[in-house]
Amino acid sequence: MTASISAGLKPAPVILRLTMADLRYALREGWSDFRTCPTFGLFFSAIYVVIGLLLYVALVENGQWVWLVPAAGFPLLAPFSAVGLYEVSRQLEAGQVPDWRSVFGAVRGRGDGQVLGVGVIAFVIFCFWVILAHGIFYIFLAQAGLTTESMAFLATWSGLAMLLVGSAVGAALALLIFSLTVISLPMLVDRDMDCVTAMIASVATVRANRSLMLGWALFIAVLLFAAMVPALLGLLVVLPLLAHASWHVYRRAVA
Repeated sequence: MTASISAGLKPAPVILRLTMADLRYALREGWSDFRTCPTFGLFFSAIYVVIGLLLYVALVENGQWVWLVPAAGFPLLAPFSAVGLYEVSRQLEAGQVPDWRSVFGAVRGRGDGQVLGVGVIAFVIFCFWVILAHGIFYIFLAQAGLTTESMAFLATWSGLAMLLVGSAVGAALALLIFSLTVISLPMLVDRDMDCVTAMIASVATVRANRSLMLGWALFIAVLLFAAMVPALLGLLVVLPLLAHASWHVYRRAVA
């Protein structure tokens, strides 16, 4: 009886130590994957850019500029949208030629809902961030005695304090999503595993390589922010690059 139960258990992933050389390698290989199969990366990133632009236009046209601050956090959901690109990198690594059917199949997962489960958790955290951001905004807005139509609010001490507090809360939630998904999503594409074990392995990787992974998270945040400045168009290149690079970080981090 004990033997049969043990046979059904999958061994826990072995977490390895990373170095700066591993991150440089991941970026080189990620860029190589994007250049080899740019169509997949451009397709997924274009969807992201179009949604972002539509969101921006809708908010500005309706005078809801205050929503732009929390809405700017939509790249937090980028890891889930990158699942298809993890499959592209996986196939290239195996010497195969990626095709649309297998790439979309990776997005759907293995039919057991594990990939979707991680995506739902990331989306719930993002929605929680939007609620918190609006709560923080209206607390400081009431102190300033201004209306939501007044852009001058951001130039006041209350406005600056709001940006500081909101940025700190947003950074904490972004780090949470990063810790849960940076290894778990590529692992679920690569292995037959449940999402809880994959997320535990992801958090363990971040803890085992705390300084390096925090630096990697900061690098991703800065690169995403810079890519969003020119009408989000920089995301067309940055999102695929980071997605492919994240696959190679996973391959270097987990034995």
